[in-house]
Amino acid sequence: MPSILLVEDDPDNISLLTRLLEHHGHVLRVATDAESAVATARENRPDLILMDLELPPTPGGSPDPNAGLEATRRLKADPSLSNIPVIALTAHTMAHHQERISAAGCDDFQEKPIYPFERLLAKIDRFSSRDV
Repeated sequence: MPSILLVEDDPDNISLLTRLLEHHGHVLRVATDAESAVATARENRPDLILMDLELPPTPGGSPDPNAGLEATRRLKADPSLSNIPVIALTAHTMAHHQERISAAGCDDFQEKPIYPFERLLAKIDRFSSRDV
């Protein structure tokens, strides 16, 4: 199973996703802000990143609607991290949002709330089975 970096600032979402993903055998690390997400990715080299788009840019900061996109840009600009697939977690899925998500370097997105959960698992499986 792939190792996953979950970047999420909502405690309920962290709890739910952690339980569900670990139940399916995934190894998880969690970051709750953009700065920690980039640092954790550099330190641990996950196989896949689930990136909430609206989160604090720094520890203890207020949520910023662009922090997840900026963190993704930083990850994709780093040659040692650019091949890690990033799936954006977002409630904003209109066409113009999808364009911004793609332009930032996200490989896919998952609509929030995440239901049915099998869609997210299928995306994780698809990215973890491809050659990177």
